[in-house]
Amino acid sequence: MKSDFGRPEAALPPMADNVNIPSHYNPTVQKVNAAPVSVEPLATLAQELIIRGFSKRTVTTYLDINRRFLIFFNKSAKQATAQDIKNYLLYLKVQGLANTSLNLAISALKFYFEKILKRKLFFGIVRPKKEKYLPTVLAKEEIIQLINLTENLKHKLLLSLIYGSGLRVSEAVKLKIEHLNLSQNNLLVKSGKGAKDRLTLLSRHSAELLKQYLPILPAEQSYLFSGAGGGGHLTMRSAQKVFDQALARAQINTSATCHCLRHSFATHLLQNGTDIRIIQKLLGHASLKTTEGYVQVADSLINRLNSPLD
Repeated sequence: MKSDFGRPEAALPPMADNVNIPSHYNPTVQKVNAAPVSVEPLATLAQELIIRGFSKRTVTTYLDINRRFLIFFNKSAKQATAQDIKNYLLYLKVQGLANTSLNLAISALKFYFEKILKRKLFFGIVRPKKEKYLPTVLAKEEIIQLINLTENLKHKLLLSLIYGSGLRVSEAVKLKIEHLNLSQNNLLVKSGKGAKDRLTLLSRHSAELLKQYLPILPAEQSYLFSGAGGGGHLTMRSAQKVFDQALARAQINTSATCHCLRHSFATHLLQNGTDIRIIQKLLGHASLKTTEGYVQVADSLINRLNSPLD
């Protein structure tokens, strides 16, 4: 899906209100009985994505992109052409979508047409160059301030863990109590990006907050951060709202998302001299090149500093 250095994706353009989804493109996965069942194309796409272990978010995104494409041209998948795909990508670009989002659309459409329908429509379609943006990084003092000014214990712990352990927001909200190891000062990120497990740091600050927070949780609660009404886990949208409120309280006038705490974690470790390969492991990056993106951020921050002699 989105890399650590991708700009937040623009939402796909809304469909016209008078366009109805054809019933034969209902993406609902149907139960397979013993007798042969005619499975609709988008249902087959969903089944294949799930079988291959794609995340729920990716499954939903791929289905939505393909559904919008078919509705846009009011054609069946068998009637769609390579030129239709190019025209749709041009439409998305004109609507203001970044190249990162266009590449996501290409991946979703290509998977459907090539893997499911066995149609070769992408020979003449070249992926746009991926934009490279420096991630937003807050100063350590700013992060400490926004954490300290957050009075709600649950919210304070959430912000502390995202920054102090370098977690993705999706990983933080799905963190389970059983994956915390206070005695070893680490925590297990279960099925992170790419369905990979990894160990990362548990800061002393977070550990102290946990000692206050864990005793007040219901015995049957499994997720560290429960959702509304105590069921399931906290949503990513709710986590972002917590961060936005913390920014406002700390009077930090920066356009940033909750993910910038993870960026800050990596950048500050790099500035402190931590080996970049260790940071790669803590972040769960498959490629060292992704982690190396923080070098440029750290250098830019150093360049803004004044020498004590000046």
